Parts: sequence; C-alpha cells; structure tokens
Amino acid sequence: MANSLNKLTPKQIVEELDKYIIGQNAAKRSVSVALRNRWRRQQLSPDLRDEVMPKNIIMIGPTGVGKTEIARRLSRLANAPFLKIEASKFTEVGYVGRDVESMIRDLAQLAVNMVREEQSNKVKGKAEAQAEERLLDLLLPSPSKKREEKVADETGQQVLQTSIDSGNQNDNDFQNTKEKLRKMLKQGLMEDRQVEVEVNEKNMPMVEIFSGSGLEEMDINFREIISGFFPGRTKRRKMKVSDARKFLVQEESQRLIDMEAVITEAIKRVEQSGIIFLDEIDKIAGRERAAGPDVSREGVQRDLLPIIEGSTVSSKYGLIRTDHILFIAAGAFHVSKPSDLIPELQGRFPIRVELSSLGRDEFVKILTEPKNSLIRQYSALLETEGVHVQFTPDAISEIAGIAAYVNEHTENIGARRLHTIMDKLLDDISFNAPDMSGQTIIIDGRTVHEKLSDIIKDQDLSRYIL
Repeated sequence: MANSLNKLTPKQIVEELDKYIIGQNAAKRSVSVALRNRWRRQQLSPDLRDEVMPKNIIMIGPTGVGKTEIARRLSRLANAPFLKIEASKFTEVGYVGRDVESMIRDLAQLAVNMVREEQSNKVKGKAEAQAEERLLDLLLPSPSKKREEKVADETGQQVLQTSIDSGNQNDNDFQNTKEKLRKMLKQGLMEDRQVEVEVNEKNMPMVEIFSGSGLEEMDINFREIISGFFPGRTKRRKMKVSDARKFLVQEESQRLIDMEAVITEAIKRVEQSGIIFLDEIDKIAGRERAAGPDVSREGVQRDLLPIIEGSTVSSKYGLIRTDHILFIAAGAFHVSKPSDLIPELQGRFPIRVELSSLGRDEFVKILTEPKNSLIRQYSALLETEGVHVQFTPDAISEIAGIAAYVNEHTENIGARRLHTIMDKLLDDISFNAPDMSGQTIIIDGRTVHEKLSDIIKDQDLSRYIL
C-alpha cells in the first residue's frame, strides 16, 4: 500500500472524499473505516493477520449519487489496484463460470501496469542518460568501431569475422565534438535531425486468439509460444531525434526494470490491497423461480461467491489469492432488494450503506464546491478560447433547481442531469467561442431561465434524458 495511507485516519479519508463528493456521509464513513482496517491488519502478527477478513460493502442508492466516485477516489487514496466491473456482464449469452475469474486477472494486469510505471519513474533519470548516450552514438559514430562480416573458412563454411575500422579522427577531437553535440541536444537544437534506430520487427503471423478459452488457467502465454517459432528480427528505421529519444528512453527503461520483482509486488498488492467495485449488483439479484434469466442470475451469484469468500485464481502472472481483496458492490435496487441475493452472498457483504437522493441544495454544492466542480470545468474549457464565463449565485441556484425538477418529473439520474443542463445552457457559447476571444460573459438567473425554460414547459422531456 502507499505510504501516504499510513498517515490517513478515517476522519482524514472522509475529508479527502469531501473534496470531490457532496453528502453521503454514511457511505464515506464506512469506506474510510474499511480502508483504515487494511492498514490495521498489516500491523497484526502474521498468525492473526491472515484471520482478519475484509468487511465488504454494499452501497444502495439511485444512479448518479456518487457510488462509483466514492470507490474510485478511495482506490486513489490507497494507491491500490482498482477495477470497476458491471455484475450484469456475467449474465450475457455464452456466459461460463470462468468469466467471473477474469476480473481477478484484469486486476492483476492493472497492478502490473501500475508497478511497472512506478519502477519506470524510478529509473527514468538513468534511462534518459543512457538514451542520450545512444542518441549521441547515432549522431556521431565512434571513430573506431567493430565491423562484422561473413567470410568462408578453410572448410568453405560461412563464419562471422570481426574486424576493427580505425578512424582518422583524433580521440580528443571526437570527445570535443561529442560534448558540443550533447549541449545542442540539451538545448533542443537537434530535435528535427533524422537518425536511424534499430527496432524489433514484429513478424508474428496474424493469428486471432480467442480470449476466455482457458489458456490463462494453464499459465500459458500463447503469444510467447508462437513467437518462439518465429525468431525476432531487427530493422533500421529513420525517425526524428525527438521521436528517437522517446523510443530509446522506453527501451532503456524496460532493460532497467526487473519484471520478476514487478510481478511479485503486483501480486502482493492485488492480494493485500486490491479493490473490486461490482456495479449493478441488483441486476443479478433474484432467486431461481423458473426457466429464464433468473437461472442465469443465481448462477452468477454462485460463481461470484467463492471468489468473494476467498479462493485461488490462476493467471499468467501466477496464482492469486482473493481472501483479502475488498469488494464494494453497488446497485439502485429499484426492482429487487438486497435480500433477493442468495443468503451466502449476503453474508459476504456485512456492511450495507444507503445513499440518499440528491436535491436542489446538493446540486448547488456539486456545481461549486468540489475541486472538479462542473462550473470550474466548463469555465476552464472556455478559457482556452479566451472566453471568460462568470456565473452569478442566482444562476447556479436556477441551474440546480431545473436539474432537480427534471429529475423529479422523469427518470432520476442524479448529478448526471447537471451535465445535460450545463451543455444545453452553454451550447451557443461553446459553438461560437472561437469567434468570441477576449469577451467576458456573465450568466445570471434570468439568462438561465430564458435559455432553459423550454425544458420545463415541454412535456416531452425524453430528449433531455441521458
């Protein structure tokens, strides 16, 4: 886990969530305690540590009230591998139990990418230095370089012979020239110069590989097997220095990173701090009553059960235990209810939190208070065109009121309604912004009412539903 998590108490975690999510204090308290408990578990003795299971959470509430955002922000605070997946995905035609395990493999891949990126940042300085040396060698070849050529030996067979070409340039002159080129590189004066770089040629045949066929369960990387039959070749490709630098830095980073250590750390993070957000869990709620979709729903629940209880899943990176992965489920539960889940699965989600619907007051706060508030986002976007847009308090109140009204009289999609309203309100300004550079536009309550009055008057509100 990230070191910063060690310093965050549940109160501080809630404060961090408050910067982006309005209201829903009960849900924030529950997830903050769940996150802190992970740190607490790490402080226990090894024999007790394995006995403490994560307290999985079900968040119940209508769409657009912040369920997904809470889970996403939580994973960023913990710097933990985080996967969001819809539970209804597993009820699709052609569903087999193995597909449920694919979410653990996806989480492992995310963790590997996360750790590899961290390691790349650590070796970035060294990789850039080595890439610079290789660039200099491409721009100014060494005066003494090895040359390899095939010649016939006494038996007539072709063998590789190495010879040294001695250049006429003095070593001191060569070093001086190299340092001058280095300065020019650092000053960005060589960016458009063309160089030839050796790149690996992808000569694998075009073979379509169907996923989900169980190859990963046998810990077989099909691509690696195929590539063994087709040895890699290199080819020289011309590119600008600016592009060559990026390519060489990436190549040097890969050489400096210990992938075995990356995979070991990634699996550890998945097992100890992984978070899986199961959205739309209400869509699989239902007992087996008759032939039809209910059978599939209960089947999905029964296949999810061992993973949530704790099992071992095989992946191309090795075996992954799911005992301590935190599962956060969410659903609107309009038609079904949590008690419609099979009892075993209910028992694996001991913490239930209800998220409240959002009204006018919450919308006003969402528009103005969070770090990523919609007012700030739209103003910043138009600022790039040189257009300064200012919203008066009564305009913000009017926008919130209209969003709440439309939600009450049509489908309630929560805060997502604000995106619809804001897009409609700023439609003309966004379209004409390139021709309005330097202008300052003040949007007040009257402007909002005139622009959006059709939404209130029009009985057919379906076109304003996302």
